[in-house]
Amino acid sequence: MAAVTEDNITNEVCARYAGAANPRMVTLMTGLVRHLHDYAREVQLTRDEWLTALDFLIRCGEMSDDKRNEMMLLSDVMGLSMLTVMIDQKVPHGATPNTVEGPFFIEGSPELPPGGDMRFGAPGKLCFMTGRVTDMEGRPIAGALIDAWQADQNGLYECQVGADDAYLRGKFHTDADGRYCVTTVEPCHYSIPIDGPVGELVAATGISHERPAHIHATVRAPGHQTLITHIFRGGADYIDSDAVYGVRPELIIFFEDHEPGPTPAGTIATEPFSTVTFDVVLAPAVERRLAAE
Repeated sequence: MAAVTEDNITNEVCARYAGAANPRMVTLMTGLVRHLHDYAREVQLTRDEWLTALDFLIRCGEMSDDKRNEMMLLSDVMGLSMLTVMIDQKVPHGATPNTVEGPFFIEGSPELPPGGDMRFGAPGKLCFMTGRVTDMEGRPIAGALIDAWQADQNGLYECQVGADDAYLRGKFHTDADGRYCVTTVEPCHYSIPIDGPVGELVAATGISHERPAHIHATVRAPGHQTLITHIFRGGADYIDSDAVYGVRPELIIFFEDHEPGPTPAGTIATEPFSTVTFDVVLAPAVERRLAAE
């Protein structure tokens, strides 16, 4: 090995990783090393700045648990999560687009019947989300699984209010005509969590920490690509400055207000409520690129 210098160290490091047995690992690691080294050279990274960055990442990891992923939140505010979605989760024109999953998704939401109520005591204006799930040819997809979750009227998820995992979370299946109905609360805008290391980054840089009103949904059906998406409330604050860059025009939908009376769930509301229609078009399944082992 040649004596390591500032000029040749990048090539020396990449040469070592180039010996990995998995070709994809070689691509991932040599590309990462080159870009990290180029960044350090471009900004003339100091030792103190490097140590501060390492400490920041350690604290992000320490704050993460099974209900809050601070590392994911960091990726979100850096725009990396959304960039990865746009690179790796492309769908054909006409299919519903993917967006970021966010840091608050958890497995195990309760299975609910059509029109089932996923509020579980959450405050907020009564709202019904309905629609159809179809394939690219417009044919209904029966039995598609819709896993929905959201924040309450105060912009808080279940882990932030100490509620049960069922709080504003639920799994629903489409009927024979591909239709579904969800009883929930109208979403509102909220701040991403800023009580941790990512919050320090937001404060230091002055970037937006607000998310526009939205409902999360993952939609799965055999033979189709899994969809990870949002429903954004049309006209909501922060649509143009989403903290995680997740807004896509096709996902902005206006809600309709209603007086007390019959609801899409077949119930009678004694209070004003709103409805939103979100039709989902799933793309056919494709062979996925295998990750490095």
